[in-house]
Amino acid sequence: MTEYVLSSPNGVTLLGGGKVSIATLEHALRLAPHLVAADGAAATALELGYLPEAVIGDFDSLPNRIRAKMPAEILHHIPEQDSTDFEKCLSRVDSALILGVGFMGARIDHELSVYNTLVRYPEKHCIILGDIDICVHAPRHLCLELEIGTRVSLFPLMPVTGTSKGLLWPIDNIVFGPGGRIGTSNEAGATTVEMTFHGDGMLLILPRRALPNLLDALSWVS
Repeated sequence: MTEYVLSSPNGVTLLGGGKVSIATLEHALRLAPHLVAADGAAATALELGYLPEAVIGDFDSLPNRIRAKMPAEILHHIPEQDSTDFEKCLSRVDSALILGVGFMGARIDHELSVYNTLVRYPEKHCIILGDIDICVHAPRHLCLELEIGTRVSLFPLMPVTGTSKGLLWPIDNIVFGPGGRIGTSNEAGATTVEMTFHGDGMLLILPRRALPNLLDALSWVS
């Protein structure tokens, strides 16, 4: 059983090594105040004026000069190479809300691996924040209050079906799957959008401005 490095009911922000603005990081920390850096993202944290509560990874991208500035007790070296640094972090953090920043908009292979990890850890309450979009592994049922016309994109990483109310293009009777049917660029056709999925594996992508709406709708956010 994996031992938790950090457990908090107040929310955890995971910082990755991709693109991140100070505004996005500070927004995440207001909602999820405990900061954990994935490997070399510890350097980004220091550059932006923050000392992480924990640094987790295989440390292949953590410069020695940065490592020397960190208290030894916050460094959690996980040398195995069977998982990504994001997975190492996500599996060792326990919280009612986890926000991931610095995981969108840089290396596409790293970003895709993050979405793969979200689907493989459906029990983790994690939302990925970028400057433009947010992404979450869709729960089995979700009822969102949105402005009409808000983009609602669905991208399956496993075969999955579902039903909807309030989407401009309903998803009923559609079999979604990787390499098959996807649901990007749908939109809210009503102020209430209700979706039910008959399994795990669907990513929900919304505009960044819809984060408060998503947080209000998620049952695991108190």
